[in-house]
Amino acid sequence: MNIKTRLMALGFTGAILTGGVLVATGEGEVLRTYVDPAGIETACFGQTGHNIKLGMVFTNEQCLDMLATSLKTFDRELVKLTPPLSEGEHIAYLSFIYNVGAEAFGASTLRKKLWAGDRVGACNELPRWIYAKRKKLPGLIKRRSNERRYCLRDL
Repeated sequence: MNIKTRLMALGFTGAILTGGVLVATGEGEVLRTYVDPAGIETACFGQTGHNIKLGMVFTNEQCLDMLATSLKTFDRELVKLTPPLSEGEHIAYLSFIYNVGAEAFGASTLRKKLWAGDRVGACNELPRWIYAKRKKLPGLIKRRSNERRYCLRDL
């Protein structure tokens, strides 16, 4: 089952559905644990946390279920940390917060600009977040470009 179909079957619609597809595309799916470029144990669609340990193997269905659970969690955090968003902003920032975490999002200049009403300036902060361990990552460059495009779409 593809990502979009699975997320729809789990009841996701609108910005969360599209954001979830953007997350899955940006993260890629790996059915085992690995160490990401930032040195973090990771699995599936960029899943991290205390329950992810090297040597674990997952099915596609398990990965999609973890993605869905994480999307719900990060969406709740996003709604708490932002003023009302356009659909494009919601899609972009859901992908972004999933990748960097709620703490980094909460402390970001991007969020400060968003609350100050500088919505375009906030979107333009996304391309600054392309480093892991001080190294520019091509995957993050592409991901942030896609997020920025969604972010600016409705403004």
